[in-house]
Amino acid sequence: MPEQKKHLCDVLIIGSGAAGLSLALQLADSAQVIVLSKGALREGSTLYAQGGIAAVFDENDSIASHVDDTLVAGAGLCEKAAVQFTAENAKTAMQWLIDQGVPFDQYRDEDGVLKYHLTREGGHSHRRILHAADATGRAVQITLVDQVKNHPNIRLLENYNAVDLITARKLGGHTEKCHGAYVWNLQSEQVEVIGAKFIALATGGASKVYLYTSNPDVASGDGIAMAWRAGCRVANMEFNQFHPTSLYHPDAQNFLITEAMRGEGAYLKRPDGSRFMPDFDERAELAPRDIVARAIDFEMKKLGAHCVYLDISHKPKDFIIEHFPTIYAKCLSVGIDITKQPIPVVPAAHYTCGGVMTNLKGQTDIPNLFAIGEVAYTGLHGANRMASNSLLECVVFAQAAAREIKAELAGASEPPELPVWDDSRVTDSDEEIVITHNWHELRMFMWDYVGIVRTDKRLERALHRVELLQQEIQDYYRNFRVSHNLLELRNLTMVAELIIRSAMARKESRGLHYNLDHPALLDAPEPTVLKPWL
Repeated sequence: MPEQKKHLCDVLIIGSGAAGLSLALQLADSAQVIVLSKGALREGSTLYAQGGIAAVFDENDSIASHVDDTLVAGAGLCEKAAVQFTAENAKTAMQWLIDQGVPFDQYRDEDGVLKYHLTREGGHSHRRILHAADATGRAVQITLVDQVKNHPNIRLLENYNAVDLITARKLGGHTEKCHGAYVWNLQSEQVEVIGAKFIALATGGASKVYLYTSNPDVASGDGIAMAWRAGCRVANMEFNQFHPTSLYHPDAQNFLITEAMRGEGAYLKRPDGSRFMPDFDERAELAPRDIVARAIDFEMKKLGAHCVYLDISHKPKDFIIEHFPTIYAKCLSVGIDITKQPIPVVPAAHYTCGGVMTNLKGQTDIPNLFAIGEVAYTGLHGANRMASNSLLECVVFAQAAAREIKAELAGASEPPELPVWDDSRVTDSDEEIVITHNWHELRMFMWDYVGIVRTDKRLERALHRVELLQQEIQDYYRNFRVSHNLLELRNLTMVAELIIRSAMARKESRGLHYNLDHPALLDAPEPTVLKPWL
């Protein structure tokens, strides 16, 4: 057995999307940073974000309007201080991205002045979405990756999966503090140890817990599960955003059709070609995502249809291709010409609005441990995330966390000597098929019982099923060496339980949580906060 590797740094960042890479670049001139990437550095939810990033750049817009729109979309459950903080820091965050080289679309006005092209999406009262055509996330990710690869103080560990956080309590201490993490090297198939003065979770969300998702495979709730096991509170896990429009085609799974298409005039239609969104909301196709997703779900179930259709073919061909080149090319590759035909779409799990509780500096309940981006609950999104506030949150809170870490860095102590991973009493698994079966069962019952529309009975069934799965997985985890699939499944079942318990605790229907047994709104709603039973 080869000797286990140990690494040491000032700041360990687990996750390599917009949040993690932004934090790394903000800290690298002051600290030695390790960035852990579960797959290739470019892979992750950021890469697939199409629409854009919200910020007030138009003189006719205002921060107050951005705040109000976010509060409305959040269905009365946003924490206003977090919304105000994010909106106030949005332009600074976007200017930082521009300075890094992100190529947001521009145009010249009638006076020849170069300005940023701003689009509008559901829930926004103004055009305030900066974008790079319809592949904004790709532009952000590629730009940030190029920057971190060229920085001498940033060490990149690709194809590493975090196993668990190492806290003072786990080392037998009496105070809570995070000192590092055990990580799984997918290439050597060995567990390694990383010690750090500060640890930041930037692992994204948990949409892979559902059968149908717009997210890449890496979105398995790892950071939420690790933080929960370490002793952090989580909040609002019942609010899972289902993006209304994911391409419905067997050769194009997980491909998102950006909300910006509806912002530019696309209509949602039944199979017979008739529109239905005006029947559900006066904002029609520009209603918030929760309303649009439920309307599509209702129409599909009422009609027994496999999908509905998104139609922008009434717009000029050149306009469509210029604004949505990625979608045009992708649809054309599967035989759909969006300049002439409607796009078949279905809802898909897209965004985790809840997560690890933090303050406005990104700090969690455990000293030295931060959480930023989709993994965190800041209070920004409430019961429903407004379009294009997600990448914004990543950069705004990366900057906030960087300021706090820099302020604490000089006085921070070195991590203690960390023990190596003990796998002396486990064996190699000869039944990987068990993991595959459990994985499929989990995602299926989460989709059926804890999806867009829920009931008390469905939630009870889901909880019973997840508890049985957890017992099987825990027995497996104790007896066999870890593997990539086992680690993800272990985390997903934990996150599934948190989602189910949060959904059971909310006795109303609000935003993304819709329970047929509790259709009314509570007069004084509160966030759903779960505390670990350590």
